[in-house]
Amino acid sequence: MAETKKPNIIWIMADDLSWGDLGCYGQELIATPNIDRLAAEGVRFTSCYSGSTVCAPSRSCLMQGLHSGHTSVRENFVQFEPGLFYRPSLTSEDVTVAQVLSNAGYATGLFGKWGLSLQDQPGAPNDKGFDEFLGYLNQRHAHSYYPPFLWHNRERIDLPENTGYKHLQPSEYDENGRIIPNGVADPKAARHAFELYAERSLDFVRAHHNEPFFLYLAYTMPHGVQAIPELGEYKDRPWPLKHKIHAAMVSRMDSAVGELMSLLQELEIDDNTLVFFVSDNGYSLVNAAKNPTFDEVFDHSGPWNGGKGRLNQGGVRVPAIARWPGRIPAGVVSEQVWAFWDFLPTAAEVAGAEIPSKCDGVSILPALLGESQRQHEYLYWEFNAGQAARIGRWWVHREHPDKPVQVFDADNDPQETRDLAAEMPDIVRQAETIFREAHIPNPQNPSPGEPLEQWLARSKRAGVVLEENVDR
Repeated sequence: MAETKKPNIIWIMADDLSWGDLGCYGQELIATPNIDRLAAEGVRFTSCYSGSTVCAPSRSCLMQGLHSGHTSVRENFVQFEPGLFYRPSLTSEDVTVAQVLSNAGYATGLFGKWGLSLQDQPGAPNDKGFDEFLGYLNQRHAHSYYPPFLWHNRERIDLPENTGYKHLQPSEYDENGRIIPNGVADPKAARHAFELYAERSLDFVRAHHNEPFFLYLAYTMPHGVQAIPELGEYKDRPWPLKHKIHAAMVSRMDSAVGELMSLLQELEIDDNTLVFFVSDNGYSLVNAAKNPTFDEVFDHSGPWNGGKGRLNQGGVRVPAIARWPGRIPAGVVSEQVWAFWDFLPTAAEVAGAEIPSKCDGVSILPALLGESQRQHEYLYWEFNAGQAARIGRWWVHREHPDKPVQVFDADNDPQETRDLAAEMPDIVRQAETIFREAHIPNPQNPSPGEPLEQWLARSKRAGVVLEENVDR
């Protein structure tokens, strides 16, 4: 009897996608039929939490299966001198989900944004289990959709067609809705990075469809100073240009998901592929447009207080979908509480791989399959001076170790209007214990509330070389 091929695993992650940007989460003006189909044919989660409230640490939690009190990258960057910034990296000792799956016989590919190491640091994708990588190393470099270069594995691929592009200044669009990239000599020759790495990801699937593979699609849309080759169906909408661009980016991402799903069917591996779709952190576009705001037009921010960069639920509660035909029941809406660090043990269980000894996650495979699920005692986050946790039905957080702990009903008080700390001293004490015990100091990152001078001395003792590091 022929051996059954291990399931393929695909993790698709949008960048700064808002809670309500998708039709399956209530969006009515932006078309997302392919992602909506994932939800209709699988499970849509209402209580999924990202690894962190900003980009790089969220991805670090995802890759390592560790929460932000244990993971190596806990900030996008740390300013160690005026005007000088250090970007933390994964270390040579860190184990990623790609390494776990590679050791289990999986081909592994990453396409899009890494954000966990620069070219001269030890945590580059090819050192962390990925057979192929095309995209950005530095998450700040990924703010440009027409970058001067991308990385393919360890090689810098220059894109001279994009020379002169000024990504911090918005581009204009012609009468046909096509972009005129600001500063580029020949707009028609300019190369949009999303198109490059999205197409390459399909080539990866074609090359490895006869063996088990792990595909990490780290999309950069719709983050940053937005730019899209064409406005498409939104060209003539009665909206400001920024709003048309945002909608077009979300829909272009959706069409890329559709292209991938069609390829899985064409290659007859659809039924043997577990697909996740998520966003990397909470709502971040509330101030990206004014008069009207994106939220006033699209009503997409979700019900949660706060957003990106904050440790309210709005900074980490994200849309999440999983689909696996014949294994995950179709059309399910799940309230299962889980976080990005649960992905590594889930993928390991699917692949029959060994889970690293250092892992904060719990496999949610039972929840995916509609079976009894082991629950977390708590989920924990830290960012800058703040700390937060979800303990059962309670959302607890404090902005600084010197500030009091606040307690809110996670689902019934999404705007955090009533602090229950005075009524729930046991939960406050439990939170204080978690905030103390879940944090392990890391030399690359200041601890919550730690003075800069103290962190600099601690980093020096640990041998961390703090110098401005840029993606070259």
